[in-house]
Amino acid sequence: MSTTLEQRIVAHLHLLYGQENVNELCQLCLKALRLSGDESPPTPHSNVWDERDALMITYGDTLRDGDRTPLKTLADFACSHLKGSISTIHLLPFFPYSSDDGFSVMDYTTVNPSVGTWEEVESLSHHFKVMGDLVINHCSARSLWFSNYLEDREPGRGYFYEGNPQHDLSAVVRPRTSPLLREVQTTNGTRYVWCTFSHDQVDLNFENPKVLLEFLGILRLYLDRGIRWFRMDAVAFVWKKPGTPSINLPETHELIRLLRLLLEHAAKDVVVITETNIPNAENLTYFGNANEAHLIYNFSLPPLLLNTLVTGSCQHLKSWLMSMPPAQYGTTYLNFIASHDGIGLRPAEGLLSDWELSSLVDTMQRFGGKVSSRTSQDGQPKPYEINIALWDALKGTVLHGPDQWQTARFVLAHGIMMGLEGIPGIYIHSLFATENDYDRVEHTGQFRSINRHIWSMERLREALSTDTHHAYVFNQIRRLLKLRRLQKAFHPNATQYVLHTGEQLFSFWRQSSDRRQSVFAIHNVSDRPQTLNLSELNLIANAEWTDLVSGQVYCDRLATLQLAPYQFVWLTNHPCVE
Repeated sequence: MSTTLEQRIVAHLHLLYGQENVNELCQLCLKALRLSGDESPPTPHSNVWDERDALMITYGDTLRDGDRTPLKTLADFACSHLKGSISTIHLLPFFPYSSDDGFSVMDYTTVNPSVGTWEEVESLSHHFKVMGDLVINHCSARSLWFSNYLEDREPGRGYFYEGNPQHDLSAVVRPRTSPLLREVQTTNGTRYVWCTFSHDQVDLNFENPKVLLEFLGILRLYLDRGIRWFRMDAVAFVWKKPGTPSINLPETHELIRLLRLLLEHAAKDVVVITETNIPNAENLTYFGNANEAHLIYNFSLPPLLLNTLVTGSCQHLKSWLMSMPPAQYGTTYLNFIASHDGIGLRPAEGLLSDWELSSLVDTMQRFGGKVSSRTSQDGQPKPYEINIALWDALKGTVLHGPDQWQTARFVLAHGIMMGLEGIPGIYIHSLFATENDYDRVEHTGQFRSINRHIWSMERLREALSTDTHHAYVFNQIRRLLKLRRLQKAFHPNATQYVLHTGEQLFSFWRQSSDRRQSVFAIHNVSDRPQTLNLSELNLIANAEWTDLVSGQVYCDRLATLQLAPYQFVWLTNHPCVE
């Protein structure tokens, strides 16, 4: 008699692969993850995170220190400087690769020797939670799998999705401008493989259950090495059907539900994150009914917050935040404003007008940014993302260009992100306020390299120990993170309400689940001083209110709050500071 877990696995497999051999496939899935089938399920709608959680996004080799491995260098730096600020480190792909800075994986089971070893990944997991990438949509055209596919050998036979150039593929959604199909010569003749991203990144064929089993074995390896947070890269594209957009298909959601089911039974502290750089309404569907992603990226936040801070108006940011549903317990948002990729523009579609998007793009180009494009359904190139370091993106405003408020604006951006419902994710180059790296762009020929600087530890130590903007930002962000992690009202699932305080003041209220602590987060998003009468806020009577950021205490509910350009306050009735 089958167990409840086996019955649930079979139900998912049936929807993906039909009726034939699903019971046998179920047993193979269990074997790949070393499950018996009678493991107890996790508690539904339970959070495996709290206000102490914040993550840092980084490549394994961003920090270099002589002959030491980059992973060891990163671990030493994180243990020395980030304990008590950061709980989780997102290690971007650290495997042998052929292009795209790691996202064209040649071997999912091996750590790139130039980065470090599996033992160093595992050692890092003893000090921080580790989030790893499952590059699930495609792999390298120089991988063993693809070589075997070309020669009709295992493992690799039938692993890649083939297309037909005679079919109408115009509806397929693409994040790039390169041709979708790549012609290749195989032992079985000419074939056309599907390449959503680049011709070096060939799309895998999950219609073949052998591909599923390969990835379950990879997940088991990651679990064994201490990885518990799993980022499903480009997962929205993973299932294809000619004649459809081949994005967000029902089978994609079914596959995510299956992977989460198996992972949660393999380890109770697993967190599944879907990376779906798509319009907001589509992105929200990846929560499912609290049975798909535990976390979804808040992809609309970066372009909307950037637009807010360079225009001085929070109108669109406020409207978007008011439309966002509170995440169910057991799910939450991953908030970020910068990453190894650029600032995606698709998540702003329908939220900013074409004119506003064009103005934002033009401003970022004036600030030294680059623009990557995709091919729209009418065959024309369309801006897809802005490639720029966040430090440079916030150097000024649309109207006046660069100004003296860059540092304040930059810190404010992170203050807003940290206060919002969800878990904050901070890119390592935002932590250091790294500038645009034009030399790296020239060296790689890739616009995204502008925000993928490599720091030598000698230069970084100097930058963080002297009077530089790098040191100031680094210390301010760490200070805010330490403050945040002590406040119950900043739990990722704590209540959140948007406040109406005008176009230049972006404000929201957070309240802890026990209702003891409230935090009113008030942010001046303009380059002009702003005032707010505290009587406009629903402050609890007979309580002192303390600004966690400055330490100032407000006893008079009729007082006026004076905010300098880009200043913000976290007003709370129950301050908790170390």
